[in-house]
Amino acid sequence: KNFRERERERERGSEGKEEAKEESKMKASASPKRGIQQLRSSANVMPALRASRGGRCALRVTCAAGAVDSTTGVKRNPNLAKLGAGYLFPEIGRRRRAHQEKNPDAKIISLGIGDTTEPIPKVITDALQNAAAGLNTVEGYSGYGAEQGMGGLRDKLASRFYSGLDIGSDEVFVSDGSKCDISRILMLFGSDTSIAVQDPAYPAYVDSSVIMGATGLLNEETSQYKNIEYMNCLKENGFFPDLSKIGKTDLIFFCNPNNPTGACASYDQLKSLVDFAKKNGSIIVYDAAYAIYIEDGSPKSIYEIPGADECCIETCSFSKYAGFTGVRLGWTVVPNKLKFSDGTPVNKDWNRIMTTCFNGASNIVQAGGLACVSDEGFNAMMDLVNYYKENCKLIRTCFTDMGFEVYGGVNAPYVWVGFDGRPSWDVFAEILDKCNLVTTPGSGFGPSGEGFVRVSAFGNRSDVEEAIKRLKDVYGTKKF
Repeated sequence: KNFRERERERERGSEGKEEAKEESKMKASASPKRGIQQLRSSANVMPALRASRGGRCALRVTCAAGAVDSTTGVKRNPNLAKLGAGYLFPEIGRRRRAHQEKNPDAKIISLGIGDTTEPIPKVITDALQNAAAGLNTVEGYSGYGAEQGMGGLRDKLASRFYSGLDIGSDEVFVSDGSKCDISRILMLFGSDTSIAVQDPAYPAYVDSSVIMGATGLLNEETSQYKNIEYMNCLKENGFFPDLSKIGKTDLIFFCNPNNPTGACASYDQLKSLVDFAKKNGSIIVYDAAYAIYIEDGSPKSIYEIPGADECCIETCSFSKYAGFTGVRLGWTVVPNKLKFSDGTPVNKDWNRIMTTCFNGASNIVQAGGLACVSDEGFNAMMDLVNYYKENCKLIRTCFTDMGFEVYGGVNAPYVWVGFDGRPSWDVFAEILDKCNLVTTPGSGFGPSGEGFVRVSAFGNRSDVEEAIKRLKDVYGTKKF
């Protein structure tokens, strides 16, 4: 017995020395260039070594220095590779954080991203709370709901915002917000679709089109993508495109009131847009996210224009109406009269998209939406809207008094401020550095936004007043 134990100990000791010798060789010959080859070599050597010893040795692989990360065989989506710089608002956030790190004691005020700041009215939050509490009861519990939205909410949306416009509840689809619906709309039409967008415009229209594969490559010199028709909206044309210079496309993205310029199209302008779309067989994707801010009698829905229900999809949201930027609730109207070239109702395919890709908005949030469109809730919502509109007037007056060219700020919660053609990102950096104030560079919305910055009215009144004070203290009546 003692003899057998001594033999096993000598055997194990011999194996350990051989393994140590092999590992030493691998480490000595490892280099960044040879890392992978050496790793493969070690994987071949050690099993052979183990086999030569009757399988008693466990496989041990030492990773060589400089080994590269492994990859899969799956190709990256080439459309994502087309995208230029990072999405606008995360980039602004990154620059803000960098400024804060550099100036840790600075009190930075943001009038940039357009995020609401004021509390949601109590009549609406009560509904949200009651719905949440109801899930703890047999009577109040609900699971999956209709992907298109609660029937009662669809009814109320149709009657509240489309009264007299011949829009039925079956044409209203509740969602988690317009931004999400924009991407789903592009999914509805597919990659073989030509696109027209306002320039400047909310960047989601262009970026989502690029990701869907509906565009060509980015032209670095013009900052525009091939196969997109850019509709220039400049101060020279009142921020409404010259449609005689616009080519025919399948889809026309049109935001009114416009983000970022704050411009609001008149009835006649919208009629010309609808006529243009019908003439070309195009479909307008009409973003009415700020329609509730219109105060001069201009149309609040594209369906106020005759024939629009035959060529338009309208999307809207409670984000800037009720402060639902984080709660998430919106809707999209797809009229039954709207049809593809083969006669298929667009509503039918949109229903399929929604039921396939979406499980419906939160039942709790939809209860809040029902409160929003009640008489009491709507009045409370309008009080919130008027609060931001008053902010807008203060900001607009500030820049006007200092001698800047100022647009918007009347029918929209944004003020569009010109800086004599200076690069927008330079102006953004200067305002952040001198005033600890975040704005949004106009060029982030498209090449036609160069030379402008967008200032948002979404902020607490005290912050808005402090921002105005800082601007005046630093610059007075002198331009930047």
